[in-house]
Amino acid sequence: MSTDTPASAPAESAAERYLAVQRSDEFAGLRRALRGFVFPMTVAFFLWYALYVILSAYARGFMGTKLIGNINVALVFGLLQFVSTFVIAWLYSRFADRRIDPVADRIRAEIGEVTHEHGPRG
Repeated sequence: MSTDTPASAPAESAAERYLAVQRSDEFAGLRRALRGFVFPMTVAFFLWYALYVILSAYARGFMGTKLIGNINVALVFGLLQFVSTFVIAWLYSRFADRRIDPVADRIRAEIGEVTHEHGPRG
């Protein structure tokens, strides 16, 4: 017989800590900040892509307009889809570095202190 605490006790306290963090104002702010970037950016990209598809389907004359040599408006719009994807990824990276990562690191450190007290995995 041992006087050690049962194996489930640390797991329960770690689980309780995770729930407490999930309910915290700091975590709610983190989620709000993430949604504040992701949702508008997703809508903007979807509308931009929908514009490309709609113009390709219903404004063939405009999309077929030659700009330089054999390069037409449709090709430029298509290439701009790739450019916009990379711009959004770059903007998200900057946003995450400034607004998401510091808060997430702080929360992770708090949780890490709890889990390290009880060893790995609670």
